[in-house]
Amino acid sequence: MSSAASRVIEAEIEREADPLEELSRHIWSKPELAYKENSAHDVLADFLDQRGFIVERHYKLETAFRATYVQGEDGAHVVVICEYDALPGIGHACGHNLIAEAGVAAALGLKAVLEKNPEVSGVISVLGTPAEEDGGGKIDLIDAGAFDGADVALMVHPDQLNMMQPVVLAYNSCTVTFTGRAAHAACAPWDGVNALDAAISAYQSLSMLRQQTRPDCRFHAVISDGGTRPNVIPESAKLKFIVRSPSDKEVGILKQKAADIMTAAALASGCEVDIAYAAPERAAQYSNMVPNSYLIDSFEKHWRSFNPVHPDISADDIWASTDMGNVSYVLPSIHPTFDIGTSANIHTRDFTAAAMTSEAHAATRCVAKAMARVAWDVLTDPEFLARVKVVFQHQLKELLQL
Repeated sequence: MSSAASRVIEAEIEREADPLEELSRHIWSKPELAYKENSAHDVLADFLDQRGFIVERHYKLETAFRATYVQGEDGAHVVVICEYDALPGIGHACGHNLIAEAGVAAALGLKAVLEKNPEVSGVISVLGTPAEEDGGGKIDLIDAGAFDGADVALMVHPDQLNMMQPVVLAYNSCTVTFTGRAAHAACAPWDGVNALDAAISAYQSLSMLRQQTRPDCRFHAVISDGGTRPNVIPESAKLKFIVRSPSDKEVGILKQKAADIMTAAALASGCEVDIAYAAPERAAQYSNMVPNSYLIDSFEKHWRSFNPVHPDISADDIWASTDMGNVSYVLPSIHPTFDIGTSANIHTRDFTAAAMTSEAHAATRCVAKAMARVAWDVLTDPEFLARVKVVFQHQLKELLQL
């Protein structure tokens, strides 16, 4: 990449630093839950519209948008991802305001360098994706064709560590309803069928199953409904659980083991059971992330070149789950994490506070510049893009052989 192009990207992002921070703070100050991100949708769409992007509001989903800039014909197509949903009760404890800021900033830098080089053809799409925390907006958008025709998808995620290829686990969630029969708990408990007993038995059995699963697999469960009064045998109880694993295939295996546990708990207690997975037709609701190694190498090279804030890169470790994993099965993708200057883990109140600091915004601009540089490599180097696609096909082939 030429130094002149790099300077244009950096200058544009720094020129927009204050408006970008204000944009991020607006999203942070008005946390909205999955599929209800109306304010974030509007402010992001307005921001990009004012800067020369063609904006499609309510794009395929009520709170999704697409903002596009096209130059020339037959150029490569880069999708930059924005997220902006929050968590109930604790706001932007996953820093999605910073993800939105980074995506917009990268697009602004890339648009500026395209305009300085009119001989280069290319398409930039900023895709606003709702409901990462609950529901999987990107999965909805994949199914609706929002990624069709694109070449690569880029996003970053704030964290306490810099990880180029965090181990993003495949995921499926389930709601289990046990139905028994109510009875007076003192006068005639033998007439009842205790649904709470079934839920407790299932919970304990899931806990025991952990001992026989790999250390990189996860079960999380809560009993969300256990009855109403202690003097009534509970006729209904609900248990919600999540299964995670490094691969979609293994999630499918664990799903079946968990379902067997639920069935056994119902049989032992005499209850009926309804097992409702969020994605019953797929092994995983959220797929594991398949980061494109060639894109990541480019990102790391560019990110290292101008990251004065937190230059150390941590060893890749188990992180969490995201619907960006599903995108990585459709397009060559990256999802590195970046240190925003906090020791707090994501999904904590301390991380919510950290996601609005000046240090976090500075770190966000750094990763945005690196994303824009990677996108410029994609648009201007056909051999680079061809290699990215070869790596993508090879990685998918390896996964299918697991």
